Amino acid sequence: MVLVDTSVWIDFLRGRETPQVGTLEALLAEDEIVGTTPLVIQELLQGTDSPERFDTLLAYLAELACFVPRDPVGSHVSAARLYQECRRRGRTPRSSNDCLIAQVAIEHSLALLHDDRDFETIAEATDALRIQPSLR
Repeated sequence: MVLVDTSVWIDFLRGRETPQVGTLEALLAEDEIVGTTPLVIQELLQGTDSPERFDTLLAYLAELACFVPRDPVGSHVSAARLYQECRRRGRTPRSSNDCLIAQVAIEHSLALLHDDRDFETIAEATDALRIQPSLR
């Protein structure tokens, strides 16, 4: 099972050919469980440029597995700890949202497919975050 970050979905939806998009396409073709989180859904939907595209994208995303934080408060606290650990190591993530996405991946034992350097920073701060390698 793989959790796919906003960064990969955006490139996928725009038809960009990146190693991460190639990996996503391969996972989808293999019927691998590809999931998202409410936060990724929000990030993607707020980037749409029309009500029609909003509704079309929402319908597509609704078909995916959606992984939520296991604890409404505790998961956010753990995400804050990830952020703090990165900062202590001298590499502060640009987005605290990425820490929550990483925390959801950790809690559900999911590999994370991304194209965002924040996740590399987080992975360096904890062995618990598994990064999905690109297939290309």
